[in-house]
Amino acid sequence: MSRWTSLVRETRWGAKLNTVDYLREAAFFEGPTVRSQHTRFWLLLILSSAIASAGVVANSTATVIGAMIVAPLMRPIQGTMIATVLGDRRNLIRSILIMVSGAVAAMAVGFLIGLIVIQEVTAQTNDQVAGRVSPGLVDLFAAFAVGAVGSIAIVRSDISDTLPGVAIAISLVPPLCVAGLALESGEPGQAFGAVLLFVTNVAAILATGSIVMAIYGFSRLRLLEAEDKEAERRRRVKAYITTAILVALVAGPLTYSTAQAIESRSREQAVRDFVEEATENARWKIISIQPREGDLIVVQLKGTPPIPDLEPVWAEMEDAGLDTAEIVVEFVPTYSFDVNGPRDSA
Repeated sequence: MSRWTSLVRETRWGAKLNTVDYLREAAFFEGPTVRSQHTRFWLLLILSSAIASAGVVANSTATVIGAMIVAPLMRPIQGTMIATVLGDRRNLIRSILIMVSGAVAAMAVGFLIGLIVIQEVTAQTNDQVAGRVSPGLVDLFAAFAVGAVGSIAIVRSDISDTLPGVAIAISLVPPLCVAGLALESGEPGQAFGAVLLFVTNVAAILATGSIVMAIYGFSRLRLLEAEDKEAERRRRVKAYITTAILVALVAGPLTYSTAQAIESRSREQAVRDFVEEATENARWKIISIQPREGDLIVVQLKGTPPIPDLEPVWAEMEDAGLDTAEIVVEFVPTYSFDVNGPRDSA
């Protein structure tokens, strides 16, 4: 290890590389200060989870971003990745245990905060929740990019100052807090979606991190030192296959979620077009189209009577393959008042 510690310092592009000792110190929980490392990790995790939960409840994006910067969950995730690359089984198991227990703790904090809050915190009532319970393939692609940046930042000392930006870009603690809040509010489906977003980010960090480590030559360290090189190659292949399977397992539900979202938006747009056509010459305007529980779509319009005849529109929707039993149109009449009394208002 010492030979490579001294060799892996500078690339052919002149970029300074952090040594293996630095990577281990940055990602692993070991050494003479291990007790203080654990204390710092759990303290920051509980505080960041409380901040994130409060930010979600208050629907405050700035507060949630603050929690992302404080959150320490990136360390055990990168520790899992580095331990896999270096073949350090002990730190691999330790990092996985800390990562899983930290995720459970963050969910527990969110659940407890939910018990204090009077109103239910769900996707229907909170934008912060809505943005984290329906992950799609775009979230996986973003996580790949952010995971790659985070891995490069920990390897190269000349761009390590990007780590705060990585902490903001990668969503780790907030989805877990959302999952806890959703569970407390009686929405297990939304909790599953939030956990899926967290697992997506973890899988992307592990996958891209392994690739980055291979590109910079760190993956050869264990192979060069191993006595049985063939056995070590097989072990590494198994580790990479496991990571690839994890990414594939995550990609499956993300693909389904993306397809569902596209279909839902397509239905909403079709309903909008039909309703706008029916109210084209009337004094009514669409103010919202909202999906509700199941496949129900609620269209709200504001205007003044009379209400337009929608029978022809229902027939056109049925001909277009839309189930009108799942479409509700609500007319909200509006009036304005002046010194002369009420008068109709468009």
